[in-house]
Amino acid sequence: MDTKADIVVDARDVDEAFYAVKHQKEVGETTNVDEKRLLRRIDLKLMPLMFMCYFLQYSDKTLINYAAVMGLIEDTNMPDNGFSHLAIAFYCSFLFFEPIQAFCLQRFPIAKWLGANVICWGIVLCMNCVARSYAPLVVLRVLLGVFESATAPSLNLMTTMWYKRHEQTLRTGYWYQGTSIGPAVSSLIAYGFVHWAASSPDANFKPWQVLFLLYGLITIVTGILVLLFLPDNPMKSRFSHDEKIVAVERLRENQTGIENKHFKWAQFRETLADPRTWILSMIVVSTNIPNGAVSSFSSIIIENFGYNQYQTLLLNLPSAAVAFVAVLLGTWWAGRYNARGIAIIALVTPTIIGGALMAWLPPDNKAGLLIGNYLTNTVGASLPLMYSWIGANYSGHTKKVTMNAIVLMSFCVGNVIGPETFQAKSAPAYIPAKITIVAVLSVAILLVLLLDYLIIRENKKRDQAGLVDMPANYEFMDLTDKENRNFRYLL
Repeated sequence: MDTKADIVVDARDVDEAFYAVKHQKEVGETTNVDEKRLLRRIDLKLMPLMFMCYFLQYSDKTLINYAAVMGLIEDTNMPDNGFSHLAIAFYCSFLFFEPIQAFCLQRFPIAKWLGANVICWGIVLCMNCVARSYAPLVVLRVLLGVFESATAPSLNLMTTMWYKRHEQTLRTGYWYQGTSIGPAVSSLIAYGFVHWAASSPDANFKPWQVLFLLYGLITIVTGILVLLFLPDNPMKSRFSHDEKIVAVERLRENQTGIENKHFKWAQFRETLADPRTWILSMIVVSTNIPNGAVSSFSSIIIENFGYNQYQTLLLNLPSAAVAFVAVLLGTWWAGRYNARGIAIIALVTPTIIGGALMAWLPPDNKAGLLIGNYLTNTVGASLPLMYSWIGANYSGHTKKVTMNAIVLMSFCVGNVIGPETFQAKSAPAYIPAKITIVAVLSVAILLVLLLDYLIIRENKKRDQAGLVDMPANYEFMDLTDKENRNFRYLL
């Protein structure tokens, strides 16, 4: 029987996988590839490098947090509020270049583009060790934001290219764990360098300089490995022909496609006109105001509780443990029970409690203040759930790329606002900043509930209308979730 798929002749209009599957029979009839075994191989090929990219992306941008208690502020004669302005410089450049990165990610091979950016920011990081004044630090932070802005959208897109929708949340959690393991590793390394400096006071290099150089070199090596070994998509991987077909066919049920290199203005406009886009954007902004503040100021907050630099570096470790558990439980729960909204609320609530403890406990209650600081680290675990929400609910490659850019730009806005709530005039308690944590996260919970309501209402409408006849292989025709009325949204 003739189908609409037979009249599609312009390769730009369909998904990259369309012609790979068009002439294939059912997977079970053409191959003996074991899907579970293939999934394990995909995990081994992708997850270690994806984890390292995000581990380094988070570690490299927050090294300045540890360098601040290792002498960076004094050695560079940093002005008042200069530390806050460094965080803003990073996120402003990140924000400005995110749309450019999104465009490049659609036009160029994703893994190759990611690898090139990783190498570039590794070089920038190495250059921090020779910065002797404040101005070069600002320039380097701007460049770091430019190159690191490629990381999250690249990893988000690669996750949707390889995994089923119910698998994506947990896999996003795997590579996102770099944000929790990164601070633990950085704290221990920084602690070692501080002790080394104390035993070698005449050393030419300061401990914070060695820290930047070490991470910069590791980042460059990782970028080279990404260029060499991370596949751009299933069709261009080093798997066998049958394995490639299975890797593609198993994603048919997603109805979100794999990749399309042609930018479609209609999909771009559809993304901007979708109310869910801006609700999700506001959720990301509101959850990243406290996240940006805590990630940039955690060491300074702890130090202001009355601890020395050695104690401060070690007392950062429980924060990493809290973040690790939050990401693990949050992504597991959301993926298993299709409950991203509920999981986000569950992760935001401890941070609200933590912000309240830090704001209103007396200054001499160090234990309570520390617990409050640790609890604020759960909010960061909400971001991978929002990443996976995009991958699961936005179909059409241009629409996915555009939504990734909007969410990452929203992430930047939150992280620009966050450090600004920590003004020098409110030191050392920073009470206004801690009250802000409570206020904006309360708004985030209301927005999550609204988004869940809209998703449930739309799915009910589509269920009542019933399934629509579609052409063969429509799952790989790069249709948007709005164009494909058989598409159902995940919570």
